[in-house]
Amino acid sequence: MRAIRFVLGLLLIPVCVALTRAAAALVVSVRPASGGMLAAPAWAFGGGCLLWVILFCALPRPARVYVLAHELSHALWGAAMGASVVRMRVGREGGSVTLSKSNFLITLAPYFFPLYTVLAIGAYYLLAAFFAVEAYALWWLGLVGFTWAFHVTFTLSSLLRRQSDIQEYGHLLSYAVIYAFNVLGICLWVVLVTSATMEQMVAALCHESTVTALTMWRAAQAAWTRLRPAAPPR
Repeated sequence: MRAIRFVLGLLLIPVCVALTRAAAALVVSVRPASGGMLAAPAWAFGGGCLLWVILFCALPRPARVYVLAHELSHALWGAAMGASVVRMRVGREGGSVTLSKSNFLITLAPYFFPLYTVLAIGAYYLLAAFFAVEAYALWWLGLVGFTWAFHVTFTLSSLLRRQSDIQEYGHLLSYAVIYAFNVLGICLWVVLVTSATMEQMVAALCHESTVTALTMWRAAQAAWTRLRPAAPPR
């Protein structure tokens, strides 16, 4: 089983490369012209991110708030996949959740699923169904950036320590899954706060996936040509 997970991790590396190239292409496509300014939504989102990073570095870290999000992410993804939540514990030093079943997505969900960001987005669109909230859109984007930076900083901090979640599925597979989902999230934020469209994101993903696949295929062909035994002379 460990070997299978290692192979799956290897197979995900080209996916991570394609996602990274697509994210970079998407960012470059919306880069302002020389002397231009970023749009207000991008400033609001970036300002929220920066504010959290400053607080993260300067003030005591709200570990219990992160642990709550961590365990709730396990529970929510488990419930979405048909698992029953048997027990959940949250403390400053850590927490745990007991589910009736698990898989790699449930186990790794806290590292790629920004729960508080999703709640902020959901709350905004729920309120928009009943109230005129457009005037507060920039404040909302600041909150989205703030909560997403919260997710990223705590995720990176937790991954620097030994995590049983990572040990369960192996480092290569776990890190590949976490990286891929987080980079996909970056693509979605670019669409959210810039002039880039979902169609552009999909086109970039398809293009870079094709380029990466062709590159891997040509590299495999070149390796096979060099390694295969030469045909015996007749």
